[in-house]
Amino acid sequence: MSNFERSDSQSYVKDQLTSPLQNLTGEFWVKFWGVRGLTPTPNSHTCRYGSNTACVEIYVGGQHLIFDGGTGLRVLGKTLQKQEDPIQAHLFFTNSQSNRIQGFPFFAPAFVTDNCFHVYGTAASNGASIKQCLCDQMLQPHFPYPLQVMQSELLFHHLTPGNALEIGEVKITTALINKHQRSIGYRMTWGDYSVAYTTDLHKTIEIQDQDQILPLIQDVDLLIANATYTPPAGNSHEYAELLWKTPVNLAQMGNVKRLVISQHHPDDDDDFLDHIQNHVKSAFPNVLLASEGMMICVGDR
Repeated sequence: MSNFERSDSQSYVKDQLTSPLQNLTGEFWVKFWGVRGLTPTPNSHTCRYGSNTACVEIYVGGQHLIFDGGTGLRVLGKTLQKQEDPIQAHLFFTNSQSNRIQGFPFFAPAFVTDNCFHVYGTAASNGASIKQCLCDQMLQPHFPYPLQVMQSELLFHHLTPGNALEIGEVKITTALINKHQRSIGYRMTWGDYSVAYTTDLHKTIEIQDQDQILPLIQDVDLLIANATYTPPAGNSHEYAELLWKTPVNLAQMGNVKRLVISQHHPDDDDDFLDHIQNHVKSAFPNVLLASEGMMICVGDR
């Protein structure tokens, strides 16, 4: 356990394995179910931070939001299945690459008739919609069953970066944060509280990209951003600094209150990530590296 977790666990992090849907109406919670980039990495050296690809659950203003559907979505689905009431949630994708969508075919609640999921995403680099991308990965020979076998109500919504939408009392704004991958970032605002989810930042952010990203993260209570890495990865001092330089620079420019760095490289084991977490605190003290099961309380009004 890191020094940050030991010193501030009561006010900042609650390491729980239950879903925040339980008795949290009127609060703002974030939980991490998948924190790896590129590919899952299950082994004895990644057990503390986790091995599943991207999936973050947010419960805010009575709304259940899920960001990205990597393999962490399968684990979240197993937890949601324990609920007795039908599930209604909103699933947002940053892009359509495999590490963001590969858990969707294994999302068990999507196969239950009474459940309802709103699915949001923007066009991929080849122009395909998020619905088309999810359908394609479930076609033979990639997967034995097509998307049509999912019995829940699936409502697909096309997002244009820069547009905003409202879900109940929650306002969600979007921006293009990586033109190379056609990835979008999100900002969730509820009353006086806000969280930004920008987990596909490019290692070199140009001025025009900053103009898109900074309004999305400005003054947020919590920024969830990706580490950036240049393959081949190596556990050198130079590589360590490359990992956190981009998200920390953005957090400082955007006057972000708290920062969580996620999307860890598959080659970065637990001991190395401990080293990164200690290293990055010298530049941005209110930072934490994401780990599976980590839950953060953003606010309660």
